[in-house]
Amino acid sequence: MGLCNKGFGVPQKEKMTGQVLLLFLRLMKQKRLLVIGGGAAGFFCAVNAARLNPALEVVIVERTEKVLQKVKVSGGGRCNVTHSCFDMEEMASRYPRGQRFVRKAFHQFFTTDTIEWFTSRGVALKTENDGRMFPQTDSSQSIIDCLMRELNLYKVQLLFKRTVEKIEPIDNCFHIHFLDGKMMDADYVVLACGGSPKASQFDWLKNLDLKIADPVPSLFTFNFPNHPLNKLMGLSVPNAVIKINGTKLSSQGPVLITHWGLSGPGILRLSAFAARDLATVNYHFTTNINWCPVYNEQSFIQKLQSLRALSANQKPINGNFTGLPARLWDFLLQASGIDDTKRWADLSSAMTNKLAKQVCANEMKAEGKTTFKEEFVTAGGISLNEIDANTMMSKKHPNLFFGGEIMDVDGITGGYNFQHAWTSGYIAGKYIAEKAV
Repeated sequence: MGLCNKGFGVPQKEKMTGQVLLLFLRLMKQKRLLVIGGGAAGFFCAVNAARLNPALEVVIVERTEKVLQKVKVSGGGRCNVTHSCFDMEEMASRYPRGQRFVRKAFHQFFTTDTIEWFTSRGVALKTENDGRMFPQTDSSQSIIDCLMRELNLYKVQLLFKRTVEKIEPIDNCFHIHFLDGKMMDADYVVLACGGSPKASQFDWLKNLDLKIADPVPSLFTFNFPNHPLNKLMGLSVPNAVIKINGTKLSSQGPVLITHWGLSGPGILRLSAFAARDLATVNYHFTTNINWCPVYNEQSFIQKLQSLRALSANQKPINGNFTGLPARLWDFLLQASGIDDTKRWADLSSAMTNKLAKQVCANEMKAEGKTTFKEEFVTAGGISLNEIDANTMMSKKHPNLFFGGEIMDVDGITGGYNFQHAWTSGYIAGKYIAEKAV
């Protein structure tokens, strides 16, 4: 008899007897948790649920032939496990979508818990100058090996090439239909299959009537096709302020000049907070960049005027006081009409004003975006109004849970998306383990 056999087409008395027998069998039968998705959130949910309740049968199904792929490639193959931030309010502010949701969830499993969890299992973490935390081995394989050890230790089953076609809630449990025609029953289901770039990729969940926020890309670089600045590709500016004209959105941080435009933490952070705004304009927008934010236009002009008075015979090409890379300083001078023969005394008011604008308010028109390496992240997914932040359980379907990026939560670059995966996965696993007793 199937776990969720409803007994259709039998007399009422026999039907009632069958229901009593089915209830008895359910009470006697080992309960099953099915985790859909072999990524960070799915694994963390599965291994913690199995550890906290050894009587629970835990199964992970993965549609591909590989698991933990984002863990493997993130941080250039080092895995940016979390961020060295120990204030929940500050940590929550790094999530453009889902700030209140993650703030509540962090009370159950925070960065300190992540560090302790991996450290206690032999994976020590280290903190870099920008706060990002990596395994001391500088290898994502350390994280993968740790999770695989937990999976084997607690006898979590892992099934590859299993694409779920439909989840059918029936009598407080679920029939899971796979694309190959097979079916599996489960008492608890966790959706941890990552974000999807297209709304149509959520169609397999339509029968569950879940509200879904339309997905749009987050964490992307800005394209400036054929801009002369692109010739400086590879050059990094340690601290710049980037604003998007016509909005209140801005970001400050390192910027990398590429052969297609601008990248780096300052750009990626801005792309995350501006993800929906920029999607509505099809990624055609104007940025305003202050390459040297210790100055604004007015104070920069005043600095140039003092140099004109105190160092009149010095050439600007040799007088880079900004701390900017020499190649960028030379580029900005040339763009202002100041060649290498000019002295500070030779600068006209027009040249002075233009250089101030080039350095402190440089306008550039973006035309498109580029995905940031393998760190593809989406804004959007299952609406947070559908989910209880204390348990990660659906408010519509008891015993249906969510973990990781499938939810409408996304963080900036720096380990924040992995922290959300660990937090949501742990909470779901812990609650299911307790509920299944």
